[in-house]
Amino acid sequence: MRALVIGSGAREHAIVRGLLGDPDVTQVDAAPGNPGIAAVAECHPLPDLTDGAAVADLARSLGSDLVVVGPEAPLVAGVADAVRDAGIAAFGPSAEAAQLEGSKAFAKEIMAAADVPTARSYVCADADEARAALGATGAPYVVKDDGLAAGKGVVVTDSLDAALEHAAGCFAGGGTIVIEEFLSGPEVSLFCITDGATVRPLAPAQDFKRARDGDEGPNTGGMGAYSPLPWAPDDLVDDVVARIAQPTIDEMRRRGTPFAGVLYVGLALTPAGPRVIEFNARFGDPETQVVLARLRTPLGALLRAAADGTLEDLPPLVWQDDAAVTVVIASEGYPAAPRTGDVISGADGEGSDAAYLLHAGTARDDAGSLVSSGGRVLSAVGVGTDLAAARAAAYEVVAGVQLRGSHHRTDIAQAAADGTLTVPTA
Repeated sequence: MRALVIGSGAREHAIVRGLLGDPDVTQVDAAPGNPGIAAVAECHPLPDLTDGAAVADLARSLGSDLVVVGPEAPLVAGVADAVRDAGIAAFGPSAEAAQLEGSKAFAKEIMAAADVPTARSYVCADADEARAALGATGAPYVVKDDGLAAGKGVVVTDSLDAALEHAAGCFAGGGTIVIEEFLSGPEVSLFCITDGATVRPLAPAQDFKRARDGDEGPNTGGMGAYSPLPWAPDDLVDDVVARIAQPTIDEMRRRGTPFAGVLYVGLALTPAGPRVIEFNARFGDPETQVVLARLRTPLGALLRAAADGTLEDLPPLVWQDDAAVTVVIASEGYPAAPRTGDVISGADGEGSDAAYLLHAGTARDDAGSLVSSGGRVLSAVGVGTDLAAARAAAYEVVAGVQLRGSHHRTDIAQAAADGTLTVPTA
């Protein structure tokens, strides 16, 4: 099988790495990819990731058997539809189904129809409606841009003025917002692979969205993650599939817009049980980096089964017992104003199975030097017998990278490794 991966981030690098580990995958291509991906796979120019016709033409010219669409914007734009219309298998939902991520209001509508446990919410179109909804929920205030915002369209604050300011910014862009009641408890990400009928959950992970240690600072696209979750309830995955993922997939199919791909279920483990914070229509970044590091089932076979509608026939997924931790190395000024163009040293080489780098915001300058090209530059991945060992491996990789002004969190997976993280009870 020849696979084409669409995207250029560390998530796509992790997917490429996983596909290369599948003995039935004969070649992996990426578009546009990045320097880290280019070291292990063939990269192809793709000026516009949302151009479905261009992606389909590229896949056809390469003889691709499977196209894996990484980011959300191409999915919402219908890239997977264009690939399927060209007669090529695509891993990723249709544009209609991807509205589960493309519109938070739509996702709430689906959750209500499927009786999925989530936060009470209000869809608001102007400042008066927003102020009334914020009064109804009270602090902490949760304000979400209804559309795609690269993981940074959400504000959680105790300040009414800050909540209204974020709402005003969303309205200024012509959008609507969703205001929700705050959900307390630790957050968990669970990726569910589905062919539109069958659901196969992957291992749960936890990510860290705030820029600085102790969950301080602004929201980011994610500063690190780990898996497994030794503190989580033993029945968590089965419970989420039964009460959240499967009912959602069933409702989408009932509406005539089946969802095939990966349903990212973002959860809060509240005292009343798991509640959905958000749905995404693709693998999450940085959680993918640790989840795929632990997966032993061949990735190509798994994604192809979801694309072909044969997931039910696949044997049970196999996982390694080892833990995985990833730490994001971010550029100076991220997330507000990332500095780019600085030379990176210590990031070449493939590493080992237990400690390696995945590229995200990297590029080659005219001299061929590796330079930063985005906010989240690299993901350092460590694998070990437990979270403490995995943390040590990941941070050793971080220590080997030099990038002017870069920053990273030092507390990724620390509480879980120390055994101080617990699930609140009613």
